[in-house]
Amino acid sequence: MNNSKRLKQIENENLIWIIYLFIIFFSFYANKLEKDYFINRNISSKNKYRTINTIIFITLVIIYSYFEKDALETYNNKDKLSKLSLIATTLVLISGLLFLYIIIEDVNIDEEIAFN
Repeated sequence: MNNSKRLKQIENENLIWIIYLFIIFFSFYANKLEKDYFINRNISSKNKYRTINTIIFITLVIIYSYFEKDALETYNNKDKLSKLSLIATTLVLISGLLFLYIIIEDVNIDEEIAFN
């Protein structure tokens, strides 16, 4: 990989770190809403919690897709580490999709979903 491409990747990763900071903030807020729902049975808090978590995991799936695309591009090298990277990013993408599905389907918020 040439230096300019790698530098562009680093710039993109820095942007992703900033997005992660926002995700963490919104995760704290979502947990506050979830707590309010379980303590006070506030339906509005439940709906906001579900909406925020859906947006968070849609964003994460987009980020995970970016890393999957990158891993697919470097997989062309076919060395051991690029294969392992592709496997790892694929599994992370799958987990993000599964969590997103759970969030959408779990209308009673019975399952604990954690941003990892």
